[in-house]
Amino acid sequence: MTDTGSFVIVVGFDGSENSHLALTWAVEEARQRNGQLRVVTAWSKPPLSWYPALLETAAGEIVAEDSPEKMAGTVQAEALKAAEDAGVAASGQVVHSDSPASALLDVAKDADLVVVGARGHGGFNGLHMGSVSTQVIGHAPCPVLVVRPKAA
Repeated sequence: MTDTGSFVIVVGFDGSENSHLALTWAVEEARQRNGQLRVVTAWSKPPLSWYPALLETAAGEIVAEDSPEKMAGTVQAEALKAAEDAGVAASGQVVHSDSPASALLDVAKDADLVVVGARGHGGFNGLHMGSVSTQVIGHAPCPVLVVRPKAA
């Protein structure tokens, strides 16, 4: 436990189905332990080569595209609302990083548990949450829970 005596859970959330599963598990664990939840959403700018594809439709229309940072903030707000609805104390951090694993590990330095989805790509371009679980498992300063979807 941290110096505050509260059990701290860090969860990676990018809006993907797998990150929703991880968030659900982390919120419930924090609720049962009367702990604190830290939600981390990492984003990066897409490569310049992607921009024409992002901004121009097949019909040649230019599309107003939200920035990856703005989309990350929207996703983060969704996660914090889920925690609030469950009565869990939560804080969020939107991090600009090319390495979601590094972003999670930085926030997890004084955590008691890190929760990540088994895999995912994020709900939209520019956000990452996927095979970071392997990196987090190998370098986290605390236990790591990897949440997998139930087998069909």
